[in-house]
Amino acid sequence: MPYQVKRATVEAFFKAFDSRDFEAVAEFIADDIYWSINGPIDLIPFCGERRGRASVLDIILNRAPAVLPKRRFVPEVILVDGDRAAILSRVHATHQGGRPVSYRMTQFLKFHDDKLVEYLSVLDSFDAAEQVSGHRLDASDTAVSGMPDLVPI
Repeated sequence: MPYQVKRATVEAFFKAFDSRDFEAVAEFIADDIYWSINGPIDLIPFCGERRGRASVLDIILNRAPAVLPKRRFVPEVILVDGDRAAILSRVHATHQGGRPVSYRMTQFLKFHDDKLVEYLSVLDSFDAAEQVSGHRLDASDTAVSGMPDLVPI
């Protein structure tokens, strides 16, 4: 019979991740995890792809808190099916400069033997980029002023 993750396991991971209980989170992370957060890496440096437990724990323990020292997730929808789960949530955070930040995020999780083996996340990156940068981005520009590699879509 194929592996099926229990909803309680998904909720326990999400609770540990939300509360930044790093020891509890580490218990869920598989050694060969694939971790990807889709977002503007130049503005939100914890975005991007990572492979392996050490790299993922570095993101969770160091890089994300350096940008958003205070943050919490408010789940709106949690779906569990087979070895996968999907979570739609709103992130409420404080940027390192003290500015409040709030944006939507989806997380797609894959578990095996109660370990997280794949984490794919998509941010409302335009909204997040505006809030993290501290100014509105003009979507009519071909490139954002002062950030030539950032092009609104």
